[in-house]
Amino acid sequence: MVLLCHCHGLLLCCNDPTNQNAVRTFALLHFHTLPNTLTSVPHTKSSMESQPSQERNEQPTKEVPHVLVMKPPPLLTLFEDKFISTKFQLLKAWESTLPLHQFLTTHAGSVRAVLCSGASPITPHIIQLLPSLQLVVTASAGINHIDLNECRRLGIAVTNAAGVFSDDAADAAVGLLIDVLRKISSADRFVRHGLWPATGDYPLGSKLGDKRVGIVGLGSIGSAVAKRLEAFGCTVLYNSRKPKPWAPYPFYSNVHELAVDSDALIVCCGLTAETRHMINRQVMVALGKQGIIVNVARGAIIDEKEMVECLVHGEIGGAGLDVFENEPSVPKQLLELDNVVLSPHRAVFTPEGFMAACDLVVANLEAFFEDEPLLSPLIDE
Repeated sequence: MVLLCHCHGLLLCCNDPTNQNAVRTFALLHFHTLPNTLTSVPHTKSSMESQPSQERNEQPTKEVPHVLVMKPPPLLTLFEDKFISTKFQLLKAWESTLPLHQFLTTHAGSVRAVLCSGASPITPHIIQLLPSLQLVVTASAGINHIDLNECRRLGIAVTNAAGVFSDDAADAAVGLLIDVLRKISSADRFVRHGLWPATGDYPLGSKLGDKRVGIVGLGSIGSAVAKRLEAFGCTVLYNSRKPKPWAPYPFYSNVHELAVDSDALIVCCGLTAETRHMINRQVMVALGKQGIIVNVARGAIIDEKEMVECLVHGEIGGAGLDVFENEPSVPKQLLELDNVVLSPHRAVFTPEGFMAACDLVVANLEAFFEDEPLLSPLIDE
C-alpha cells in the first residue's frame, strides 16, 4: 500500500515492515486534522468518472436558441462566417424542402428572433405564424418591409442597421449629384464611343458649389449628405416630419415649397404610406427645368411614371437614381436619357459597410439572448 500526503509531499510505502509503524503513526497524527490530504494513489478518479453512467448521461445541456432566416439578406450571403455565435444559431428556412408555411408552423414554438430583409417581409401573417416571436432584426436602414404597427401592438422589438450605412449612402448621393451636374457618365460614353474626334467639344456641365440643395429626410443619411454638401459650398435646406432642433439649416414642412427654393432635391427619407409618391408631378415642376432629383432611399417615394414624363419633356434637368419603383425593372425611357445616371440599388453596398452591419446584427442578437439592452432599437423620430 502506498500513502501520499498532498500537503507535505510525503510518500511512504508500508509494504516494507520497517516503515509500517511510521506510516501508522503518520496517519493517526494527520488524518483527522487534514481531511482529503491523504489519498490512496491507485484510486484517483475524475468527478465525472466517479458518477454512475446513467447520471452522467442525464447532465443538462443548454440548447442554443434559433434565429429564423426565411431568405438570406445580401450580407449573410457574403459574410456567413460572421454569423457564427455561441449565443444562437441560424434556422435557414430557404434550405428546407418544406413549404414556408409548414416550416414556420413546425418551428413556431422555438423561434423568438427573426433576421429579415426586403426579400422576406415581416407581415401580420408571418407574425401570426410565430407566436413566440419577440425580436425582428433587419440588416438594412430601411424598415418598410416590417409591419411596425403589428410589432408595436404585440410588443415585438425591432432593430435596424441604424447609422451603419449612412456615410456610404451619403457618398453615393453626392456622387450621383456631381455625376449628373458635371455629366461625368455621359461624357464617359461620349469618349468611349469615339465621338470626341468626330463631333468636337462636349457640352458644359454645371458646378456643385453655390447650389441650393433640398434634403428630403434629415435622418442619419440626410445629415451625412448635408455635411458633405456644406464642404462643397452648397446651401442646405431640408424637409422632415418635424424640425430638428440641432440642425442649422432652414426647415420646410412642405416638400413642394422646398422644391420651389431648391436647385436639387436629394431623397433620403424612409418609405411609408405617407411618403409614397410624395415627390409627385407638382413637386417636380416646382423644382424646375434645371432642377436635379437624386434618390438613394426607396423608389416609390417618387412617382416614377411622372418623373419619366418630366425628364422626357425637359420639365426637370436630370436625375441620379439608385432605386426604382419596381426593381429590378427600370423604365426603358430612362435608359435612353443622357441626363440620367442609374445605379442598381447599390448606394450602401461596400465591404466595409457590410462588415459593420454584420457586427451590429450579431451584437443585437447576442444582446437579446443574454437579456441585455439592444444596440440599435428602432425609435420613431
